[in-house]
Amino acid sequence: MIYQIYPRSFQDSNHDGVGDIPGIIQRLDYLAKLGITAIWLSPVYQSPNDDNGYDISDYQAIMTEFGSMDDMDELIEQAEQRGIKILMDLVVNHTSDEHKWFIESRQNKDNPYRDYYVWRDPVDGKEPNNLRSTFSGSAWEYDEPSGQYYLHLFSKKQPDLNWENAQVRQEVWDMMNFWLEKGVGGFRMDVIDLVGKIPDEGITGNGPKLHEYLQEMNRETFGNYDVLTVGETWGATPEIAKLYSDPKRNELSMVFQFEHVGLDQQPGKEKWDLKPLDVSELKTVLSKWQTALGNEGWNSLFWNNHDLPRIVSRWGNDKEYRVQSAKMFAILLHLMKGTPYIYQGEEIGMTNYPVQDIEQVEDIESRNMYEERLASGYSKEEIIASINAKGRDNARTPMQWSREKHGGFTFGTPWLHVNPNYQEINAEAELANPDSIFYCYQKLIQLRRDNPIVVWGDFEKVEHVPDQVFVYLRHYEGETWAVAANIGEEKAELRLPELSQKRELIISNYERQSFDFAHLILNPYEAFAVKL
Repeated sequence: MIYQIYPRSFQDSNHDGVGDIPGIIQRLDYLAKLGITAIWLSPVYQSPNDDNGYDISDYQAIMTEFGSMDDMDELIEQAEQRGIKILMDLVVNHTSDEHKWFIESRQNKDNPYRDYYVWRDPVDGKEPNNLRSTFSGSAWEYDEPSGQYYLHLFSKKQPDLNWENAQVRQEVWDMMNFWLEKGVGGFRMDVIDLVGKIPDEGITGNGPKLHEYLQEMNRETFGNYDVLTVGETWGATPEIAKLYSDPKRNELSMVFQFEHVGLDQQPGKEKWDLKPLDVSELKTVLSKWQTALGNEGWNSLFWNNHDLPRIVSRWGNDKEYRVQSAKMFAILLHLMKGTPYIYQGEEIGMTNYPVQDIEQVEDIESRNMYEERLASGYSKEEIIASINAKGRDNARTPMQWSREKHGGFTFGTPWLHVNPNYQEINAEAELANPDSIFYCYQKLIQLRRDNPIVVWGDFEKVEHVPDQVFVYLRHYEGETWAVAANIGEEKAELRLPELSQKRELIISNYERQSFDFAHLILNPYEAFAVKL
């Protein structure tokens, strides 16, 4: 059970307004109480912070704002004492332009580090081709002194490494082994599907040599340790996911696939082009990923991360049904097959924080999109509506610990605004309420620990239910559990007489006397699991 920490926003121990590693250490008992067994730590390496730490200038040093390497060693040790492993965020598609490799690479065309990055001559006095950056504009940046362009699939301060260069790969292996020797529990691999790119052919994701590189990585680094690896793979289908995570192939433990995450954007458009969620599509996609991998792959289960808006605001109701919808999404996901990921604040039902103006926005992706869309004729109101729905700052507002100033995150001035609802929504209030979202997550984690059916059971989607209702079964060694969720604020009628046998309630988010599938009226956002 993995808990993602975005260090900048988790806990500030020295009150400079930025979360830090000693702050995380202070909160380990809270995480142990929740029951998680691993922390995925967003990047804490040395970085100029153009993209909040995903632009790394030294992989073997800690960002001074976050603390020191001694703090990092203590975090690994203190977490270990509580049965918690630390997963490092491995960002090796690109570095910062302030990394010593790139500073050298930029010196001249004959520099031994030149080939560590992707440099190309202009074509007809312009960019080598029309590859675009995820953060808007061309993916090529002209370097005046050398007369060549370098590739950056993200910010121009994030030049892409040239993975075709064996020396680059060796540098990455050495760095990974440095962290493995320290005792980390594995790696979450940022945009790992891009490292096999062939830019001259316009291929970015899933390049022909990608799996060869990953098998070499496994052989040279983590394959020699008992650790977990998860790849961020935006374009993955079930067939592609099997290539990464089939144990026989010796690549990764699992991947993040994002098919469900795109269901509220207009087909073929960008994530900012919104459409309402069709629950029947969500049921189809989640069920497909539950069954299609078979025993040749493993699922990661998530609603939230540092790049996504908060699920309770996105597809739930973060006002009158906030508690019910937060618990519903937890029950629906955590009783599926796969490894669950909880993003900080999800377990207390934290919400998006709508902004009125671009000046309130910190995220580079949102700011670049704002300028680009403004120039192409969109209204400010339209763009701000898209940012409020999908912008990455939604997930990055500081963790709400208590009713104290700034939610107990800092006594200083927080680097990003704290959601004003921290007076009502905070960890202290959750821990004091036995019926809280926190204890729902705690119970789900315990259920997974105590019941092999949750880990290993087969998944079966139940048909002939209302569109907004998701019902599935888990089967294992003669035992069957049924999970039902109403993903909407209208009541829903459920008639499944074939399931109306003797039942034992496992978990629910509403008090009710009967869980008889022969005829049930589900409340808004109601979810429960029963043993049949």
